[in-house]
Amino acid sequence: MHITLISLDNWGFNNHIATALEQQGHNVHHINFNKYEYKYSSILYRAYNFFLKTFLKKNLKTMYFGKKIIENLKEIDKIQDVIVVIKGDFIDPKSVAELKKYGKKTIAYFNDNTHRCPKIIRVIPHFDEVFSFEKEDCRKYNLKFGTNWIYNSTCVRNEKPFEYQVFNIISKDKRLSILSKIASDLKAKNITHKIFVYNKKFQRRTSTIEFITNHIPLSEINEYISRSQVLLDINRKKQIGLTFRVFESIGLQKKLITTNSDIVNYDFYNPNNILVIDEKNPDIPVSFFEKEYQKIPEEIFNKYTLEGWIKNVVYNNISK
Repeated sequence: MHITLISLDNWGFNNHIATALEQQGHNVHHINFNKYEYKYSSILYRAYNFFLKTFLKKNLKTMYFGKKIIENLKEIDKIQDVIVVIKGDFIDPKSVAELKKYGKKTIAYFNDNTHRCPKIIRVIPHFDEVFSFEKEDCRKYNLKFGTNWIYNSTCVRNEKPFEYQVFNIISKDKRLSILSKIASDLKAKNITHKIFVYNKKFQRRTSTIEFITNHIPLSEINEYISRSQVLLDINRKKQIGLTFRVFESIGLQKKLITTNSDIVNYDFYNPNNILVIDEKNPDIPVSFFEKEYQKIPEEIFNKYTLEGWIKNVVYNNISK
């Protein structure tokens, strides 16, 4: 099949989908519109964009992304069997609707929710099928449910002691106050940890957190993960969709500490492997680090692999 994947792949997760589809024998074209850099030509254009966003619900940046994506599709010069779009809310609705000219089937996947990204609601009607990792959005907007995926399942057992007991990396947002409480608890209990917070505006280091101004490549993140015993996951407010940190922990057979209480409703949940903590008063017992990870059943594991995601989102919807 001829498949085009369109995504805002700022961390590199989505490229694994393109690679897996190619390995399965498909002709794959990946348009990563994170590479399209939009710059205002003048201060007047910035003011004009403010006017567009405020009064007309339009955005020069999303229109630019849409224009570049359509130009790219025209260059392929072949109707695609399916076009899969991740983070389609970063593309203007007019361009999203135009995708139908270039694909027999258009499928959207959102791993953000409509509370945080309300623009999702505007583009939902323009796709043939729409998936979300957020259960409430699936109920409210009649979407199909799909989690994120395991992109790395190479489990290497290192005989050397782990360099860090806990690892986490997030972008600076409202979760920072929760992260600071957790980091303080870890420090008080002498639990070693490596915590990065990405913020392009400033760089500094505290006794518990390191603030960075540049994205760390996914390959480097995986290095930190391999040197860590347990992964830390902090969900955003009003989000219960599972982050990639959860699936990294499953794929690499590492324990997880999370503030997302909905994780107990998934079939892979095991209290030996997953510690759910109260974000207001985090208490991480040292004993959690003492027991070995318990491997989850193969049939459950396979549901969350990249191959399982492709089957659920792509293959099961092409013939419909």
